Amino acid sequence: MVETALIAGPAGNIEVDVHDPGANRSGIALIAHPHPPQGGTKDHKVVTTLAKTFFDLGCVALRPNFRGVGGTEGSYDQGIGETEDLLAVADYAKARYGNLPLTLAGFSFGGAVQTRVARRVAARHLVLIAPAVTRFPVEPVPPDTLLIHGELDEVVPLQAVLDWARPQQLAVVVVPGAEHFFHGRLAQLRELVTRYWRA
Repeated sequence: MVETALIAGPAGNIEVDVHDPGANRSGIALIAHPHPPQGGTKDHKVVTTLAKTFFDLGCVALRPNFRGVGGTEGSYDQGIGETEDLLAVADYAKARYGNLPLTLAGFSFGGAVQTRVARRVAARHLVLIAPAVTRFPVEPVPPDTLLIHGELDEVVPLQAVLDWARPQQLAVVVVPGAEHFFHGRLAQLRELVTRYWRA
């Protein structure tokens, strides 16, 4: 069951889809979508796959639209205002559901933004899917971060992600034959995230 909520944010209301498994919640998962000017929304297939995965793991999964997208007010802010918006949604989730373990997950632009959020909140897990390291400032991340990237990514080349991860000694899970949007590989993506979360 999905509820759509409007949360007060720094630039106005933030539209958020909330997948709530009910009383036996195991955590909170905050999931960030790809680049708004290129059509990214909370309904992108990678984002909804992540939401379903975390829901099945017992998490309350929250999928906000970034500012200027759908029912979220404000306008695109190069990842700066979007960081503040995700922090506002995290605060809302903690106030509503209590101090459950927090997972931050993001795809492409959303992954880049989540590296900033992770510097400012305590998260148990950080999941980055094809983070846009060539297009936006991306912060260093904890060593136990799950970073999944497609071998044939045509938007963010694999080599660029390896170059970003190498100084951090961060492992990269490479999906052979997969491109940026993981066409035909969503089940594999789901399996990798599930295995990581349960480890």
